[in-house]
Amino acid sequence: MSNIARKNGIRVCIDRGGTFTDCVASIPVPVTEEYPTGRKELVVKLLSVDPGNYPDAPREGIRRILEIATGKPHPRDKLVATENLESIRMGTTVATNALLERKGERCALLISKGFKDLLLIGNQSRPKIFDLSITKPDVLYQAVVEVEERVTLVGYTSSPMGIVENIDPNDSTFVKGISGEYVHVLQKPDMDNVKKQLQDLYSQGFRSIAVCLLHSYTFVDHEQAIGALAQEIGFTHISLSSSIMPMIKMVPRGTSATADAYLTPCIKTYVDGFVSGFDENLTKNVSLQFMQSDGGLVPVSHFSGLRAILSGPAGGVVGYGMTAFDIKHGVPVIGFDMGGTSTDVSRFSGKYEHVFETTTAGVTVQAPQLDINTVAAGGGSMLFFRNGTFVVGPESASAHPGPACYRKEGPLTVTDANLILGRLNPEYFPKIFGPDENESLDIKIARSKFEELTSQINEYMANDKEAEGLKWTPMSVDEVAYGFIKVANESMCRPIRALTEAKGHDASKHILSVFGGAGGQHACAIAQALGISNIFIHKYASVLSAYGLSLADVVYETQEPSSETLSDKSLSLLKERVAALVSQCHEELGKQGFEQNLVDCEIYLNLRYNGTDCALMTLKPEGENNWDFSNAFVENYKYEFGFHLPDRDIIVDDIRVRGIGKSAQSSTLSVQEEIKTLKPKPADLSNAEGMTSIYFENGRNDQTPTYLLEKLPVGTTVSGPAIVMDANSAILIQPFSTGLITSNTVVITIGDGHKSQVTTEMDPIMLAVFGNRFMSIAEQMGRTLQKTAISTNIKERLDFSCALFGPDGGLVANAPHIPVHLGSLSHAVQYQMEYYKGDIAEGDVIMTNHPAAGGSHLPDITIITPVFNNGEIVFFVASRGHHADIGGILPGSMPPNSKELYQEGAAIRSFKLVSKGHFDLEGLTKLLVDEPAKYPGCSGTRCLRDNVSDLKAQVAANHKGIGLVKGLIMEYGLNVVQAYMMHIRKNAEMAVRDLLKGALRRSEGKDLVATDFMDDGSRISLRIEINPEDGSAVFDFKGTSEEVYGNCNAPTSVTHSAIIYCLRCMVAMDIPLNQGCLSPVTIKIPEKSMLAPSETAAVVGGNVLVSQRLVDVILKAFQVCGASQGCMNNLTFGVGGKTVDTETGDAKMVEGWGYYETIAGGAGAGPTWNGQSGVHTHMTNTRITDPEILERRYPVILREFALRAGSGGEGLHPGGEGVIRDIEFLEPMEVSILSERRVFQPYGIAGGGPGQSGKNLWDAGTYTKEDTETAFRTVNLSGKNTAHVKAGDRLLICTPGGG
Repeated sequence: MSNIARKNGIRVCIDRGGTFTDCVASIPVPVTEEYPTGRKELVVKLLSVDPGNYPDAPREGIRRILEIATGKPHPRDKLVATENLESIRMGTTVATNALLERKGERCALLISKGFKDLLLIGNQSRPKIFDLSITKPDVLYQAVVEVEERVTLVGYTSSPMGIVENIDPNDSTFVKGISGEYVHVLQKPDMDNVKKQLQDLYSQGFRSIAVCLLHSYTFVDHEQAIGALAQEIGFTHISLSSSIMPMIKMVPRGTSATADAYLTPCIKTYVDGFVSGFDENLTKNVSLQFMQSDGGLVPVSHFSGLRAILSGPAGGVVGYGMTAFDIKHGVPVIGFDMGGTSTDVSRFSGKYEHVFETTTAGVTVQAPQLDINTVAAGGGSMLFFRNGTFVVGPESASAHPGPACYRKEGPLTVTDANLILGRLNPEYFPKIFGPDENESLDIKIARSKFEELTSQINEYMANDKEAEGLKWTPMSVDEVAYGFIKVANESMCRPIRALTEAKGHDASKHILSVFGGAGGQHACAIAQALGISNIFIHKYASVLSAYGLSLADVVYETQEPSSETLSDKSLSLLKERVAALVSQCHEELGKQGFEQNLVDCEIYLNLRYNGTDCALMTLKPEGENNWDFSNAFVENYKYEFGFHLPDRDIIVDDIRVRGIGKSAQSSTLSVQEEIKTLKPKPADLSNAEGMTSIYFENGRNDQTPTYLLEKLPVGTTVSGPAIVMDANSAILIQPFSTGLITSNTVVITIGDGHKSQVTTEMDPIMLAVFGNRFMSIAEQMGRTLQKTAISTNIKERLDFSCALFGPDGGLVANAPHIPVHLGSLSHAVQYQMEYYKGDIAEGDVIMTNHPAAGGSHLPDITIITPVFNNGEIVFFVASRGHHADIGGILPGSMPPNSKELYQEGAAIRSFKLVSKGHFDLEGLTKLLVDEPAKYPGCSGTRCLRDNVSDLKAQVAANHKGIGLVKGLIMEYGLNVVQAYMMHIRKNAEMAVRDLLKGALRRSEGKDLVATDFMDDGSRISLRIEINPEDGSAVFDFKGTSEEVYGNCNAPTSVTHSAIIYCLRCMVAMDIPLNQGCLSPVTIKIPEKSMLAPSETAAVVGGNVLVSQRLVDVILKAFQVCGASQGCMNNLTFGVGGKTVDTETGDAKMVEGWGYYETIAGGAGAGPTWNGQSGVHTHMTNTRITDPEILERRYPVILREFALRAGSGGEGLHPGGEGVIRDIEFLEPMEVSILSERRVFQPYGIAGGGPGQSGKNLWDAGTYTKEDTETAFRTVNLSGKNTAHVKAGDRLLICTPGGG
């Protein structure tokens, strides 16, 4: 066949999904009026897995297309002929499914010595804070080998003192890395030993390996040497982290390399199998390309598992971006892709929005991916009625057994609800169900199951109302089914709000582009809930991911690390590096047949302010000679975070070039432009296929017309209610909305319509809706705080909480942030209400951190803002964040040996940080700098600038919450919103009462009793008396020790936090956490005890240590699980603060730096689960700093971070293991450790053994013995101590295991 003919061959685009494979073909035909482009399109849809009929779905799809296009038979048992094929483009879920199902290639990891468990520990946080049976995703490798090599960075960035400029050019151990940073090679790998290690792996059957060494993002030599050796030995796949994604952060780079080693062989196996079914000309004459997660196509030879994780959904983003967005109109588009098990949402505003660190199936990877958010709500999401509320998902019926109506004895799902309501018509659904796969959807079984569920709901609600002296009006089957649809819609709106409102975009100012098999049934309701006016549904909406492939560009990306400060001086060097990368992109795309004029290169610098971690990938401004990255970054930063930092340098972390080989673009009019040319004409009812009975918010409409899309001429308008059917999906047009048929798209305009009035009476459907909305407010406050804060503690470690409170100060909703904050925040709000007694004006913002005012410990500063409505306070919003320093006797304000509160820093009962809109910087400076320094041995805050920035971020987070609360009040009315606040509290209260009654039954009517001890011997005693009638309980801490002359005293609010946390963990349902959880509980704490200390008592250990022991005692009383590590292992180190001039005796402040971290340990085992290892437990869930970031910022070397083997308690279900953290200090500094469980071991239950206690060892290096002899000195620092370390000293922290 000639080249000219081949260029005009059949083009096939395929999206291989988990259930269906969609094929869209473009077939050459003679140019006619019907086909003015000389091409016609053909859609083929088939099952992805049907081994009885074909081995490979995409190949079968191509075979069917060829038969239709050529009119000639292509037998299944013969190789598929390629003579008529021009190109094949494919998006596939092969990598995603291998990741989800853990069915990738067996692989091994080679990593720097001391870090074999690093990827297992990860960032040390647990995914779900209320799950006692902590589950973390398994690592992807089956074997790990430690390589005896080590490099570290020269100098550090936390202080100007860390800059090192004089490097000895003759010292070969100092090497300049790719990023421009110098590294110090402490130990080169012994290649003979590495060869032996690799040969051992090879003999065990491993053929795929990943290599991740410390600082290999900038120093690649050691990884490359190991890679070359592995190739010699015969490994077939070698993933070097320095090649896969050369970005700083060892954990995500390591998981990226292992993901690549795990998935790429699967991709290659799949591709080889696919290619083997065609004749030999496929790879010679047909362009075969795959879609990557970033929305670009690559040739099959460049396709890797790491970049294939979002291959399927990416095609859909390209599809709606290219068909729904019009650059002239500029209206951004929200993509809404609703499938069977989940829904993907994304946003397009003319440029693809990429993220560079994402977590899929529990695996965090570094790779450019489209910013796609997935929610576990789809057509197959299961329906439940739990504890008086409607619940949708996250469990899914999947393809097998599928929804109840699939005739496989499946559960009730969203699909069944749509069927019952008439939104799905079995006549238009393929008859592929039943034992012989030839029957239609079964509406009878769906109705039968809904009748059963409706009966249960009515019985529960009637009893519940009767207990209050009220009458319940029974719900019909339709009302119940519609209720579940409303709840599903709200859960799908939540990620859209996060994608838009949380990033400063107004959701209502978007077009909603709906696709996927189930999207058309929910489109109008989703748009209405978000205030969106226009919906675009493409004619290929049900196969848009496949269609999008035909519109996608071919890309080649390359990236290098950097450490330059952005300046006029550095720009020339950056330009040189960019030019080299641009040349590389042109060369690579040229090999793929793209002329120079068809290649565009997007140039990015990954920029951040010095001293912060938040880098923004910044696109070069338009114009060949415009290299003003600085202003572009500042504008991006202000847009993203609402402020900028003009006094800080801008650092270049990475240089990235994205080469784009342009595909032929369509010359057809955009939808927006086409609409202007149309003369709309109403649909003729006589052309309807029939009338259907459909249930809407206000009842059934028995005369809802059904139209076939193919029979509706362009320009036709369809007034709702109506159903428009295409070959593969149904589009529901709600009452008061109108659909317009264009040549390629159904455009729905949402009318105002009639919205049913929500009353103050409790409705189980609206209970779920309001639960979602209240939680969404707290979550969006948290996102705003994380984005706008500057400190590591808040932005990276996520040591903060945000919450919404009622006018009584009681908790309404608390996003799942830090558990120790959960119950205590309401105490802080209620204290300020009493303190000001009405003297709070609109525009006031209150700041507090005092333990007597509802605080936890002093570094946790709470910002409280009232929400006004018509001059009255109707809600409060609050945010609490851990500040890096607020003064006191030691850097970090976490002194292990404090005896008085003033030694821990600034203590603020109440301060109007903002008064009627004015930010009081002068007053704040006095409180944080001047006041703490008045006390003996104490300094004011050592980082006022960061304090101010973080406090402004907290104010911004509260402001975000206020706007969302006011929006909710506008939507439903104040009375309704406040009524549902109370209903949700009552719902939580009933769940806790049921829990307590169950606990009493299990204890055979006896009181629940427990005691445990702090390491200093202080006792915490608890007796729980439960009333069997109403499920109320008294938690009595009589017998608890007196206030401690130390810092292990817990403010009363901390005890409330521990109790509310434990109760929420033990409730076996996903109930909203609020004040209702504590309504059945009376708490008795002895005055002047360590749980109710005097106002001047030191409390820093109470928040981080006593809180953990309180949880251990409560769970022990309930006999739920073994004790977890019972500690947060608080480590601080740094320099600076107040010093005394030896000559004058005057005090002066020395600028310095400080670092704070909490360290993971072992979790307790339970009756059905093993304790998790190397994880944060109970009252904290903060992340730990990545090893490479730690060594870049501070003068330390992390020698080891691994699990502590054998530290978990023995038993049928063993306790989790603690960790070992070994830190070497490179300069003199002050180091403090505040820890527990160094004496008393974490208990086991039901005969299980205790976990090992922890220990803190200071290797103080060498000292001179008797003037001549040198001795080695290692000392036990005990649980709480401060040491002045010198260069070369090491600290070994061994955290406790779980019982």
